[in-house]
Amino acid sequence: MNSQAGEKKYEIDMCNGPLAGKILLFYFPLMLSGILQLLFNAADIAVAGRFAGNEALAAVGSTSSLTNLLVNLFIGLSVGANVLVARFYGAGQTEELKSMVQTAVATSVIGGVILIFVGFFISRPALTLMGTPGDVIAHSVLYMRIYFAGMPFMMAYNFGAAILRAVGDTRRPLYYLLTAGVVNVILNLLFVIVFHMGVAGVATATVVSQGISAFLVLRCLIRSDSVYRLELKGLKIAGDKLGKMIQIGIPAGLQGALFSISNVLIQSSVNSFGKIAMAGNTAGSNLEGFVYTAMNAFHQAAISFCGQNYGATKYKRVAKSLFICLGFVTIVGLIMGSGAYAFAGTLLKLYSPDSEVISYGILRMTYICIPYCLCGMMDVMVGGLRGMGYSVMPMIVSLTGACLFRVVWIYTIFQQYRSLECLYISYPISWGLTFLVHLICFAVVYRKLLKRTAQGAMLQDIGEYAS
Repeated sequence: MNSQAGEKKYEIDMCNGPLAGKILLFYFPLMLSGILQLLFNAADIAVAGRFAGNEALAAVGSTSSLTNLLVNLFIGLSVGANVLVARFYGAGQTEELKSMVQTAVATSVIGGVILIFVGFFISRPALTLMGTPGDVIAHSVLYMRIYFAGMPFMMAYNFGAAILRAVGDTRRPLYYLLTAGVVNVILNLLFVIVFHMGVAGVATATVVSQGISAFLVLRCLIRSDSVYRLELKGLKIAGDKLGKMIQIGIPAGLQGALFSISNVLIQSSVNSFGKIAMAGNTAGSNLEGFVYTAMNAFHQAAISFCGQNYGATKYKRVAKSLFICLGFVTIVGLIMGSGAYAFAGTLLKLYSPDSEVISYGILRMTYICIPYCLCGMMDVMVGGLRGMGYSVMPMIVSLTGACLFRVVWIYTIFQQYRSLECLYISYPISWGLTFLVHLICFAVVYRKLLKRTAQGAMLQDIGEYAS
């Protein structure tokens, strides 16, 4: 009884009571968790830049868009797991929930093993295709191959954390990442400064820290006395649950993967300006990541709150949850984006003392940081639609409004006005256009949902009258 009470204190009742306070209670640990994950990468980049040189800094940074491209499909499946666990939990469907947990964890392990081989064999040809300079590519390939050896850990953590988020628990994943983050920083300094392992040391430290976070989140699920307990003896993939997870998760994963293709093209365009521009772009992008993570936590909140209330058929709370998240993400995006830009010069010195690298970093942040709230607003709309079970629609809208737009921009406008400024400005334009279309889509879906609900209530009243 006490154990179950202990579990409950980590969960949030998303289907009853005031929403704003509960959304913030869900948000802050999740935001801090995301920032800790970024600190893993920031530690990698800062240590590489300061103690292993600009080539190492460029190597670590130039792999991020390609890495995201390869892992996003499986990360998308974890979104499907999040939505379904939230829906089953909100609807009180215990057996369905248990089966979903087993399926999600088993899928994460298999997906992680597949990614080890994908990362090993595709790294060099893909980086070559991206135009990675000859003095950087050997370091980039080495980093990627070691990094992908830890994919089973990364997948297990992401799926495990998605299960906990679905029931409102964002605190324990934060504790696990804090533990792993401390280990990551210590090992980074040890491997690079003491053992002079360069990018290999940076990648190895990341893999070890991911292993620790995966172990802790899986241990939490195994020891749980709640309905989402993970039972290793029953670890198997249920075909119907996998099908539903794929139905929601694959469009989300494809969206992330195809977004990454546009980012790979942009990275390739940045690469054409040389390794100093690459290093500055890497540092600026990493700083922006902190702003994005702070906003993206509201995207995750929208998925869980809309998912649980959709499962409980409380549709007005679905809309209210979404618009509260939109208000919060706008405020956070404006404050943090403007703040990051205002202190860009000082913050970029943490990554590199080179004045040219810093100037390139400031250039990127000028065009990205201030309008960054548009990106957060776009993502919250996607989260709300996914929580309601609509995954294909936001995928198509996002791919057309953002991904395709950027690709067309690179091959048309950028070719005419070939500069980093022209490249970077494509981001805020694409965010604004995509948000507006998502907003229209939600209005159409929600109106149909309310109409269907009203018709169902009318039929129920007629049935009761007839009886």
